[in-house]
Amino acid sequence: MEYVRALAAARSTGATVPEHSPVLRGLLEEEAARSTAHQDLPKTQDLPKTKRSQSRMKRTAVLAASLLSVTALTGLTACGGGGSETDATDKPGSGATAPEATKVSPAKRLTKLMVTKAEIKGGYEVAEPATEYAFAKSPDEVTVDKKECAPLAYTLNQLPLGETTADLTRTTSKDGNGYTYVTLNAYTDGGAESAMADLTKAVSSCGDGFTAKAAGNSSPYESVAAEQAGKAGDESLAFKSTMTFQGTTHTMHSAAVRDGDVVAVYFAVNGRALAEGRPSDTKLATPVTEAQNAKLG
Repeated sequence: MEYVRALAAARSTGATVPEHSPVLRGLLEEEAARSTAHQDLPKTQDLPKTKRSQSRMKRTAVLAASLLSVTALTGLTACGGGGSETDATDKPGSGATAPEATKVSPAKRLTKLMVTKAEIKGGYEVAEPATEYAFAKSPDEVTVDKKECAPLAYTLNQLPLGETTADLTRTTSKDGNGYTYVTLNAYTDGGAESAMADLTKAVSSCGDGFTAKAAGNSSPYESVAAEQAGKAGDESLAFKSTMTFQGTTHTMHSAAVRDGDVVAVYFAVNGRALAEGRPSDTKLATPVTEAQNAKLG
């Protein structure tokens, strides 16, 4: 929790810290509560070997959860609930046969399509995203200074892309330093094709950046640039975006893959680097994207 203490120290010395951020307030409050609770606990070195191992695992889990929350300081957390569903009727498409698709709701279908820990090579963890400090709960809460850049704002904040019937987000990480977010979106009536077209247009139109705002938070992206996309699904695209947080530049990589009426959106960010004020250039985790793309097709 060193980075949380660093933020608290910065606040006490008068350094620039976004006091208005509900994320920062939440982190500091949670850290204070944990510190008080731990005062009465036995020290790790006094515990038997098995207990020490369990203690280390718990500390690791707490750190990972906190890193997910601190990412929202720059509007980079997943949307509320990690998934949503409308009343639209499901339509046969990728990952399911026609008889099966007519019986399964869009939300349940995405749950079956979402990649799992066992399906990713290399020991990656898969978890539901932290939602308490989400940048926005829905696209309706987001305003963008350039209308044509709205699809990018949704993609970079794990919000539904276009007119979806359901969406679902998970976070994946191997070492806690970098996270690859996976958001699955389900559509009907050509919605997937339209969503990909809008996102492709946004990437080409918003090269000089844009600013997204929601719930008093602001996320300025300084640049967006297309990248070479690997062959996957029926169509795919890849791009990178940059932003500066407290004087440090961060490059984040994203991709989108359409398979039938489902669009998978990937987004990579290093929450620890953001918290510690180090520059970062976070690539998508190849084992994660490969496993998810294979499951879609």
